[in-house]
Amino acid sequence: MLTVENLGVSFVTRMGTNKAVDGISFTVETGKITAIIGESGSGKSVACYSLLGLVPQPPGRIDSGRALFHGQDLLQLKPQELRKIRGRDIAMVFQDPMTCLNPYMTVGKQLMEPLLYHHKVSTEQARARALELMAEVGLRDPATTIDNYPHQFSGGMRQRIMIAMALINEPQLLIADEPTTALDVTIQAQILKLLASLQKKRDIGILFISHDLAVVADIADQIVVMQEGRIVETGNRDDIFRNAQHPYTRKLLNAIPRGGKPVELPASEPLVTVRNLCTWFRSGKSPVKAVDDVSFDILRGEVLGLVGESGSGKSTIGRSLLRLVPVTSGQVQFDGIDVTALRGRELKNLRRRMQFIFQDPFASLNPRMTVYDTLAEPLLLHGLETRKTVGAHVLQLMDDVGLARAFVRKYPHEFSGGQRQRIAIGRALATRPEFVVADEPVSALDVTIQAQVLELMRELGREYGLTMLFISHDLAVVRQLADRIIVLNKGKVVEQARTEDLFERPQQTYTQQLLQSIPGRALLDIN
Repeated sequence: MLTVENLGVSFVTRMGTNKAVDGISFTVETGKITAIIGESGSGKSVACYSLLGLVPQPPGRIDSGRALFHGQDLLQLKPQELRKIRGRDIAMVFQDPMTCLNPYMTVGKQLMEPLLYHHKVSTEQARARALELMAEVGLRDPATTIDNYPHQFSGGMRQRIMIAMALINEPQLLIADEPTTALDVTIQAQILKLLASLQKKRDIGILFISHDLAVVADIADQIVVMQEGRIVETGNRDDIFRNAQHPYTRKLLNAIPRGGKPVELPASEPLVTVRNLCTWFRSGKSPVKAVDDVSFDILRGEVLGLVGESGSGKSTIGRSLLRLVPVTSGQVQFDGIDVTALRGRELKNLRRRMQFIFQDPFASLNPRMTVYDTLAEPLLLHGLETRKTVGAHVLQLMDDVGLARAFVRKYPHEFSGGQRQRIAIGRALATRPEFVVADEPVSALDVTIQAQVLELMRELGREYGLTMLFISHDLAVVRQLADRIIVLNKGKVVEQARTEDLFERPQQTYTQQLLQSIPGRALLDIN
């Protein structure tokens, strides 16, 4: 169906020409799924965007190659000719549906738009077809939700809308760009299963872009591994997983979370005690019970994992412990101090001993502050250092989180995602806290960068003697770090146990469903 030969794509910048894609070749067959794998910056998305004329020119440019779609070279087509193919014969599912869906249009109108553009059908026919597609991709109650706006859907539902929009013209080729990166493991499993079933049902070809080999393990027929703009290895799924030849492919495989750490629970008293915690939010007549009567302890020196799907209340619990959201009822004690009773300066002083690592460092770091100012701010705010002495402490923090001291005057936008997360970790550790809440700190990172950050957190935990609440929707990640795990669902504790006990002998159906949703289980067990 699609044959790409010697594709080269460059970007011309003030710093010179950057070769994003350097002479790659691959194919996609009818009724098959080809996965392109690689870390961020490897050129996989640029290669696929260039096929549809979605690389802005300038600064981008196509240097070489052919992209034959049923014998027609996509790279030689005029824009008006490409528009007839794009969205009709070749469709695309983008990574972040919230930024790709129009917030001012109902999902029904957005679903109907490509059908009305490419085919002479009435509005009534287009709406009927949109309702059919919404039902086919598993959206509940299409007749009602078709007139809703994107913000009224969950992340998984928005991704299903994107898939329905891509399929409404019955394309022959579907390009899916990281369609499950930020989704829960259960929703991710649903989306992957949906794509695979639709591919078989409609006999279409799929080009699946991902940085995570475990994600494509369940669905890919052919795997293409990219590094720094070049293809370093290709093969079918079993060959790549069982007999990878290139060191970079083996590096990606080794970065997939598997196994757990040796668990030796500290023989100590609880540092954090939570009793009957309720955090509710007002929404209309009835409250949203984000956290509903939750109780647990975190021992001094322990890493407690908190897992569950989006909307289960994980992040709200973490924020409640530090009083970043108002607590409705219940009690949180830290080292014998009733946190829920503190106000003003007393709460500020306690927060020096309790810190928070947020999920998205780009959103939580001030874009107008350098790394130096970011790390110095908590030290100066709590009076731990003076303007004269703070510099040495900042440089030591840079060493601790594995960043070069020369970067200390740079701004957040000048760093990669993994480096920004290291800055966020450094800021949280600046005051030498005793307790840290880490809220999904690696969920959006490449598997190799994720592995680096997890190892960094393990080392710093030992060095600083940290007690930690580690929040994640990914049980495979939590398994590597946590001593015990609490499973949360709809604001309530479903199950809690030592990490390996929970993996080997899950007691509750919901926990078993989470474990079954870990991507690539079958192939990972082989290795």
